[in-house]
Amino acid sequence: MKPLATGDPVRLGPYRLAGVLGEGGMGKVYFGQDGDGRTAAVKVLRPELAHDQHLAQRFVREAQMAAAVTGKGVARVLSTQTEGGRPWIATEFLAGPTLEEAIGAYGPMGDPAVRALAAALARTLHDIHSAGLVHRDLKPANIVLTSSGPRVIDFGIARPEHGLTLTTTGQIPVTPGYGAPEQVLGQRVGPPSDLFSLGAVLVYAATGQRAFDGGHVAAVQYEVVHGSPDVSRVPRALLQLIGPCLSKDPALRPVSTQIAAAFAPPKGADRAWRRGPLADDIAQREAAAKRLVATDDTAVPGAPTRRRFLVAAGAAGAGLLAAGGASAWWVTRSPDVAVPAAVTTPVAAFASLIDSKPGEAPAPLWGPIDVTTTNTPRAPLPVRDVLLLDAKEGGLVAHGVTDGRERWRAPDAYAPAGYVSVADRLVAAADINGVLHAFIASTGQLAWKADVSAEYVLAADDTTVYVTTEDNRLLALDAWSRKTSWSVPLPWDPADNPATAAVGSGRLVLFPGDGHVRTVDTKTGKDVWDLPDQGTQGTTPAIAGGIVYLGGRTLTARSLKTGTELWTEKAKSSLAHGGWSNPRAEKDRVFAMEGWVGRRYHTIPDVDFAASDWGYYELEPTGSSTTAPAVQGATVWLPEIKGRALAVVHKTTGRSLFSYKARGTGNYRLAADGNRVFISRGGSVTAMPVYSE
Repeated sequence: MKPLATGDPVRLGPYRLAGVLGEGGMGKVYFGQDGDGRTAAVKVLRPELAHDQHLAQRFVREAQMAAAVTGKGVARVLSTQTEGGRPWIATEFLAGPTLEEAIGAYGPMGDPAVRALAAALARTLHDIHSAGLVHRDLKPANIVLTSSGPRVIDFGIARPEHGLTLTTTGQIPVTPGYGAPEQVLGQRVGPPSDLFSLGAVLVYAATGQRAFDGGHVAAVQYEVVHGSPDVSRVPRALLQLIGPCLSKDPALRPVSTQIAAAFAPPKGADRAWRRGPLADDIAQREAAAKRLVATDDTAVPGAPTRRRFLVAAGAAGAGLLAAGGASAWWVTRSPDVAVPAAVTTPVAAFASLIDSKPGEAPAPLWGPIDVTTTNTPRAPLPVRDVLLLDAKEGGLVAHGVTDGRERWRAPDAYAPAGYVSVADRLVAAADINGVLHAFIASTGQLAWKADVSAEYVLAADDTTVYVTTEDNRLLALDAWSRKTSWSVPLPWDPADNPATAAVGSGRLVLFPGDGHVRTVDTKTGKDVWDLPDQGTQGTTPAIAGGIVYLGGRTLTARSLKTGTELWTEKAKSSLAHGGWSNPRAEKDRVFAMEGWVGRRYHTIPDVDFAASDWGYYELEPTGSSTTAPAVQGATVWLPEIKGRALAVVHKTTGRSLFSYKARGTGNYRLAADGNRVFISRGGSVTAMPVYSE
């Protein structure tokens, strides 16, 4: 939220205005409060446009359309002024991210959450259509996720069911990719048009990708009218329900009541916006809004100022920022700085296998560049649009994943202590004095500091950073409140036996250098299960699908929750590193190297042995590297073959594709994301393309 500027009104009707939520071509949206303390988003037509009869009539229509719908699934209209002076509309203030922001920040929704979303939106569309209206612009940016469920906003182009189109020749009638074919063609629209939009919204919610896409608006609109939606990543059970909504023929689309019944979610599915990281996000926005409306005379000495809250509470208006045309912010409970939502990961184009010469590596996307330390034990850390590295000059440095250019650096961070990503929004690292620093991942701006005497930064999930401390304790720090969730003593000395770790599904798996794997509950810090004598070098666990895979003396798959053994493969080599490399997990598959062989196994339910998919037998064991393979697209990158090169094989068949030798000497460190493989070796970093699956 921005403070009021010169020329902004301080009051409209009963509402005292506190700040600007957003603005667009037609007007501004203010945060307001009436005499009874009730908050509202007040949308005002720009003064220079108030005398434009056409725009004023459109603004009045928006107020009338929104007020006509009384269901709880829309932002309620509280008050309007449409005659005389500057027209304004006061609507319910919604504290929550838009669906677009939520998917961008937290990833696609699971089956139960998509069903709950679909059922709720279908009921809301029924209310809209029962009022004789068609929304005409249902899209992720016009759906706000609140603690009470999804709410539909922005009736700017809504019309009565039998009304004519508002657009004129050359204008875009609706957001490309979400409007129905009949809207694109300028034909009369009805309730089935909103149902088409709902189908496109649900594809986005289930996959994080648009059902219709293209390089420019005309290409997208052509796909809507003539092409087929991209539903390749929609789960089969959901596809059977979403598919009919996207029919080209309006008569073949289901009605809203049929969708609400067909998508009936399981009990508790609506907890998607009441529990977990999304719920925390919503709660933080609600709290920021409550703090914002607190009067100055109730302020506590030493508390953050009202002006600071004006900046921070902008997140609470995310649902209305979409209507105002401004970007939304995700606010931490920390008063220091507002933390933006995670940016979208830039996805690289696939290399062409057809155009590649057999056995020849494709050209790098960028690099090699000499930017990191020559002996770093860590792989590069991709976080959406940046790649985190130990800086050659000391500290932490972030380079752009698309071009390799430096984006920001944190010279005070002590990289050897480790650094982690918190929900892809923050990067947490400690300095030489044990003070934990949190940086905004995309910009490097310092969000907060916390003196926790951190010795090693081990892992992080969406809410918590896990560190070991100088007094031999394991500590969980809430990244948004900066409060210690719990702290427990360690049964080993981290200084003598540093640990690696992985976290997921309520479990933190620790693999210390003494080879005794320990797993704790992330809510309490209490021990859950352990596995002694797994190896003396300490490898990094890999978690996927409720299973943790451990390398070392054996390659073993275990239930993450209970530690129950699913299968174990003993190491056959007698190398100094103790057997299996760090594993790399992908769904129910795991990739790892042992001796001369790189293997892919998969886990079969209720079967107590590993199913071997393939083995690649041309590695050259050095006894000095436990690097995990990199997996991306159709490729698996295995260190290393004769000549100290990487072996790149086909993920499904294990067939050799090519070899690649990176510049420098020493061990390889690999990471992959966004159709790129990042290779660190001897101080140089290179980004390589991959082939499509």
